[in-house]
Amino acid sequence: MTNTSSNSSNLHPVSRWLQKQNTWVFSLFAISASFLTYACMYAFRKPYSAAAFDGLELFGLEFKTVLIISQVLGYTCSKFLGIKVVSEMLPHRRIAAIFGLIVISEIALFGLWKAPISWAWFFLFTNGLPLGIVWGLVFSFLEGRRNTELLGAGLSISFIVSSGVVKSVGKFMILNLGISEFAMPFYTGVLFIPLLLFSLWMLHKIPPPTKEDIEERTERIPMNRAQRKAFFIQFWPGLIVLTIIYMALTAYRDLRDNYALEIFEGLGYVDDAAVFTQTEVPIAIIVLIVIASLMFIRNNAKALMINHYIIGFGIGLIGIATVAFSLQWISPYFWMVFVGLGSYLGYVPFNCILFDRFIATYKQAANAGFLIYVADSFGYLSSISLLLFKNFLQPNISWYQFFVEFSLIMSAIGVVFTIISGIYFSRILKTY
Repeated sequence: MTNTSSNSSNLHPVSRWLQKQNTWVFSLFAISASFLTYACMYAFRKPYSAAAFDGLELFGLEFKTVLIISQVLGYTCSKFLGIKVVSEMLPHRRIAAIFGLIVISEIALFGLWKAPISWAWFFLFTNGLPLGIVWGLVFSFLEGRRNTELLGAGLSISFIVSSGVVKSVGKFMILNLGISEFAMPFYTGVLFIPLLLFSLWMLHKIPPPTKEDIEERTERIPMNRAQRKAFFIQFWPGLIVLTIIYMALTAYRDLRDNYALEIFEGLGYVDDAAVFTQTEVPIAIIVLIVIASLMFIRNNAKALMINHYIIGFGIGLIGIATVAFSLQWISPYFWMVFVGLGSYLGYVPFNCILFDRFIATYKQAANAGFLIYVADSFGYLSSISLLLFKNFLQPNISWYQFFVEFSLIMSAIGVVFTIISGIYFSRILKTY
């Protein structure tokens, strides 16, 4: 099967070449481009979380917690802005926008290094503010295709693998190169700039969806405010339930990601730079296989329901693994792998395939970026709320113990709401 399009004469030679290749060659190129681009973004977002900043406080809180809250707050604002920016972004402006947003974040990391500590919160807020829009712009190159599951899975493993890799790189710089905890995030970003430029070049060469893609998955168009409002009103009960599920998953994934160092130390892993990558690589492989396999399901309605099953299974796995760990049936390492796998099996569909299939199932003139950013904006709002709850209402509980308790609570809530969502969308399907 080849990728052909009626407007191929207007494309760059590399894009025309890609259109003539079979699906697997095209997919490998598109996955590589999107994976590398978003993985590079993580080098500007997450390296500081590999630092402990022991003994430092700001505004009466742990210094690292202030940094995390500040960045997540900026990231949350970015997600709300992204509802408009991503859904309305014209294709020819995406690459320049991605590069400009990441440059702003790197400048903020320089400020974190050089400015007084009392200004650290401002620079982490500024760092997070542009980065939240990057995901939607990258995914815009992939959505609405017959193999979007495969492409989306390849993109999604970038934030599973890259988070661990970036932390390992940052920790290595601190332990082996003598770079300070404040300078390390900036240097990590500098290290990834050449790869970022190359990946953006690749991303720019991805051709648009073919006629066959549009026929099967519905054409994806920019959406103005009136279109977004009408779309939401049409499906508001189900979208609210899905958003609640995603809020729980985002808060959980962020907690595990931002405080991985503290959680691992609570499990006995001290000064181990490799452990972050060792837990995330097997998770990424399994998630890639599961999500990509959905591309073989041509029926959009069936695929939408299977997405619900995967999300419910992932959330349930978190609770089961935590109980097994508490009973000492599994080791700390496998517990971190299982809860990580469960969180990403629940989280990844929201970021690439759930809403893509949603639009295709109900034949809506829309784009997945709008739905992703509605969920994402409230998801990161819940992440901030969880951090504030922990720091102000349960300050004496370790991050490790807090994570164990939240694993059980989140799993119970998430499974119930996933069942409700599945019932709702299966029932309204009868009217289409």
